[in-house]
Amino acid sequence: MSAIPTSTSVSESAVIPSSLSKVWHLIKLQSFHRFWSKLAAAEYLKNETSPETDVVKWTFKDGTVLEVKQEEHSTIDHYITYSTISSTPPLSYTSVVSTIRCWAVTSGTNEGSTFVQWTGNFSSDADAGVIEDARFKRKEALADLAAAVEKN
Repeated sequence: MSAIPTSTSVSESAVIPSSLSKVWHLIKLQSFHRFWSKLAAAEYLKNETSPETDVVKWTFKDGTVLEVKQEEHSTIDHYITYSTISSTPPLSYTSVVSTIRCWAVTSGTNEGSTFVQWTGNFSSDADAGVIEDARFKRKEALADLAAAVEKN
């Protein structure tokens, strides 16, 4: 555990110059590889113990493999919450629950854009390095999301 006291949560956000419907279309666990440049593949895993549970395997280009479980999904409020349930190689912390929320920007100079927030709440054994890495990856993925939406 780190000797440096740190928050175990992270929150990054971006205003993406595109409509909510275009941005929201990509916010599906099995579709993250369509925008996140660090992901090589995303695929559904069959869940024998609980068929109603969505589990997706993310394979990163560096060889890391995460299995993420969808905890919540709302097409009405435009958010998805997921947890990491396994990792190869193993994570240095016990758990993390992440949420991506999207809101339509309805006035001002960014009207017609989408505000996207990506949060993560880590277990208390996550150190400052884990939190900073999560912050960097979220910023990078949000930039990738903006670029992917712009291409379409």
